[in-house]
Amino acid sequence: MKKFIILIPVYNDWKSVFKLLENIDFQINKWEAEISVIMVNDASTEERMATQPNFKNLKTIKIINMKKNRGHARCNAAGLKYINEKENFDYVIPMDADGEDRPEELTLLFNKAQECQDKVITADRIKRSEGFLFKSCYLIHKYLTFIFTGHSIKFGNYTCLPKIAVAEMANRASTWSSFSGSLSMLYKNHISIPSIRGSRYFGPSKMSFFNLIKHSLSIVAVFKKTVFLRSILFLLVYFSLIYQSLSVLTFVPILLVFVLILLVFLISRRENLNQLNNSLDNILKIDQIK
Repeated sequence: MKKFIILIPVYNDWKSVFKLLENIDFQINKWEAEISVIMVNDASTEERMATQPNFKNLKTIKIINMKKNRGHARCNAAGLKYINEKENFDYVIPMDADGEDRPEELTLLFNKAQECQDKVITADRIKRSEGFLFKSCYLIHKYLTFIFTGHSIKFGNYTCLPKIAVAEMANRASTWSSFSGSLSMLYKNHISIPSIRGSRYFGPSKMSFFNLIKHSLSIVAVFKKTVFLRSILFLLVYFSLIYQSLSVLTFVPILLVFVLILLVFLISRRENLNQLNNSLDNILKIDQIK
């Protein structure tokens, strides 16, 4: 019987994550597999609710409590590192804690993993739940990512990773900065299922426009060499077209490309294999609540 671990980073969103666990427990009712959950508590400032979970289908639930807040991406990376080194498993399914990764789609991931064993499965977004402005900005992010990296990245953390992929991700510097960028670099020919971005169970979205920009640049930064080469090619072609009519207006795209290159290389400094390798030193304690 295959062993699946669902990995959930959480910061203060305890009400949402326990609702998510209830929904997960319901969705996996007919799975012929062993399902466990590992939550990575990113040094939450709010106390976890006192609860006695009565889940019928989840085998175990662990909470890894971190000493210092490192952010969602690094919590996810540390979780992969912990599972790779400490747990017995066949697949890992990373999910967000807030309900935006819909548990209704878990069975699609499970069935596809059974059909295509040892393959990386991604939940590719076909529909989002945010407002028009955010959707527009996200669409721009996707197009710019494709233009400068050559990769169309339609997924976030919500994936199903076989053991070999977890091992590779847990030992790659870029995972410390961007999960989806790192996975796209490693597995260009992954298999996908359609996914609808759900609505948060409680409270407003934590993805601000600033965080979206940082998220986008973190993905692009994984492909910094490709970005640099494509940018130089763009500048050469663009300059050959406008060199006889240089003006402040025609200089703007050149400036923007240089700014992009600078930002990408600055963001790429977040990638740190040494910090990823030492990420388990940040664990304060581990609670097993089931």
